[in-house]
Amino acid sequence: MNAVAAESNTEISTDGYGDYDFIVVSNRLPVDRVTDASGDSWRRSPGGLVTALAPVMAKADGAWVGWHGAPDETLEPFDHGNMHLRPVPLSASEVELYYEGFSNATLWPLYHDVIAPPEFHRTWWDSYRTVNRRFAEAAAEVAAEGATVWVQDYQLQLVPQLLRNLRPDLKIGFFNHIPFPPLEIFAQLPWRKDIIAGLLGADLIGFQRPSDTANFLRCVRRFAGHSVRQQQVHVTGEDGSSYVSRAEAFPISIDVSQITELAKREDVIERSKQIRRELGNPKVILLGVDRLDYTKGISHRLKAYGELLEDGRISVEDAALIQVASPSRERVEQYRLLREEVEGTVGRINGTYDTMSNTAIRYLHHSYPVEEMVALYLASDVMLVTALRDGMNLVAKEYVAARTENTGVLVLSEFAGAADQLRQAVLVNPHDIDRLKDAVVNAINMPPREAQRRMRLMRRQVLQNDVERWSQNFLNALRMEGEQQ
Repeated sequence: MNAVAAESNTEISTDGYGDYDFIVVSNRLPVDRVTDASGDSWRRSPGGLVTALAPVMAKADGAWVGWHGAPDETLEPFDHGNMHLRPVPLSASEVELYYEGFSNATLWPLYHDVIAPPEFHRTWWDSYRTVNRRFAEAAAEVAAEGATVWVQDYQLQLVPQLLRNLRPDLKIGFFNHIPFPPLEIFAQLPWRKDIIAGLLGADLIGFQRPSDTANFLRCVRRFAGHSVRQQQVHVTGEDGSSYVSRAEAFPISIDVSQITELAKREDVIERSKQIRRELGNPKVILLGVDRLDYTKGISHRLKAYGELLEDGRISVEDAALIQVASPSRERVEQYRLLREEVEGTVGRINGTYDTMSNTAIRYLHHSYPVEEMVALYLASDVMLVTALRDGMNLVAKEYVAARTENTGVLVLSEFAGAADQLRQAVLVNPHDIDRLKDAVVNAINMPPREAQRRMRLMRRQVLQNDVERWSQNFLNALRMEGEQQ
């Protein structure tokens, strides 16, 4: 029995359709397996997407299609909370070829402006196509007649068109959580036409920034030849039928209420004070929070900080940098090399500038629960977000949401999607080390009244546009697209 046949155990009603009116399709299911003495169980994954869509699931009789995280294992569909979960199996080989290979060593660097060189391998592409078809078939099986299906992110860009071919009755949305590259970069992809065709299977294609939308539509004109008017693509299918696919920006956000409530909790506030004491109560604490990824500009940040210490513009007695770098794709060679580079830089800076009482950089290669992250946000006077390319960067928004007293300064890369919305941040080009250094010093020395004015305006923007509003805006737009077809 092949992999697709082996997974096709979902109950399908007698009319040939599934039972669920709203389906989310993503690479991973919204649950994590927990193994303890009593056996295996599941808990809901942290993260804004799950938080945003769980209420929609509850209201709309929803199902979630995704991989459950263990290779070479097939699970029956199961329910968790208000969600029906449809696991899609992946073999160890597919995890290597489709996920680590094509998704994260081809598409990820290509879509992030080739900061690292992408690799193009036909075997990776073949696996990507196979897995995307499996996800599309799973979604088609569980979807009720006329259901809404929302496909998430770059790992599944072929699913919309595959799903449209299988189930033309569905309303299909797609959201790209990472940047979409300029035409001149996307042109390098050998399978560029296939990716464009896959995405155009959706009635609505969402991007983080208007510039991503513009990049996509330029690629549509060049490589697909469809008519494009006012962000609408008029697509003619292989069978001669036609429909409209619309591309638009829907900047994602965070669970604002969770962050603000934690920021007001006494135990979290006390933990933030404890963090400052553990660092020797410096005058200024700077904070960086990133996945350990070459797109995040961690090396640029450390270089600038080390030079500020060398120049004497800051001192280890007065300032401390906390750098949280959560583990990421540690089986991939580029990421192992990045970790070695970052840890080597931290070691050199600390070895040069540490004293018995003070540490220049407190480096933490861990993931932390949200309570600890909010305590770090509260403990820090300056947040450093120096991404070289980022779809949004939700850490910037979390820091702003946590600053309930309108204190603190955000230094933000203009190459992060958040820069479109958080215009009152100290915006920087992280490639320009001298100006990055100036920005850090300006943030440290910013007059309190100016810092409060900037933070108040940024908080208003974040509080008015939370992740629930993001999902509602997208789904309302998708509903309107479906009604106009």
